[in-house]
Amino acid sequence: MTSPMLLVFLLTLAIALLAQWQVKRMYRRFSRVPATSGYTGAEAAQAILQQAGIRDVKIVEHNVMLGDHYDPIHKRLVLSSDNYHGTSLAALGVAAHEAGHALQHQAAYAPLHWRMAAVGVTNFASQIVTFLPLLGMATGMLSTVTGLMVMAIAWGVIMAFNLVTLPVEFDASHRAKVMLANLGFISGQTEHAGVAKVLNAAAMTYVAAFVTSLLYLLMYLLPLLAGGRQRD
Repeated sequence: MTSPMLLVFLLTLAIALLAQWQVKRMYRRFSRVPATSGYTGAEAAQAILQQAGIRDVKIVEHNVMLGDHYDPIHKRLVLSSDNYHGTSLAALGVAAHEAGHALQHQAAYAPLHWRMAAVGVTNFASQIVTFLPLLGMATGMLSTVTGLMVMAIAWGVIMAFNLVTLPVEFDASHRAKVMLANLGFISGQTEHAGVAKVLNAAAMTYVAAFVTSLLYLLMYLLPLLAGGRQRD
């Protein structure tokens, strides 16, 4: 592995590990703090959906920690067991955040639809950046310029996907905070701050993913630009 590539690898690894450590730290901290309302994450999510007039989204439980997500294709809001049954600030925050995605879907929130439309091409780009260095550039099957160009395009697709993801995640967190407060699931400065810390830490993982993809894009794009200037 060349020096620039090693540097980018180590830097992005550190960014990702730091973001993951922070979100897990905040989640563990506030999963021990019960909300005074006493409602579970599933109950909060259901109330948010009902308040918005959403009747066709099913809330389901699964046993993967922090694997919570909204599935827009099958209209399912999937919560880990801790968040489904939990009454902590962390459980309410995560559940409300996922419900926020359902609200985005109902409102035809444009960035959410852009992200949904880009999933297929982004998955393909992820396969390219994983296997091309091994099967192409490292074995000499592709020229250096061609390999750099393909890798730059693939990382550009991934970077664009991660960029679109940012407003989707930040908006869902904003909706979560507002709905939890309006419906009385959290109250007081301490509870508002606790939910915010959990959701803000989670959002930073998406920022880390964007920064990582941007750095890899630049790593492959800059040599192409420099080569073009030299030819000129």
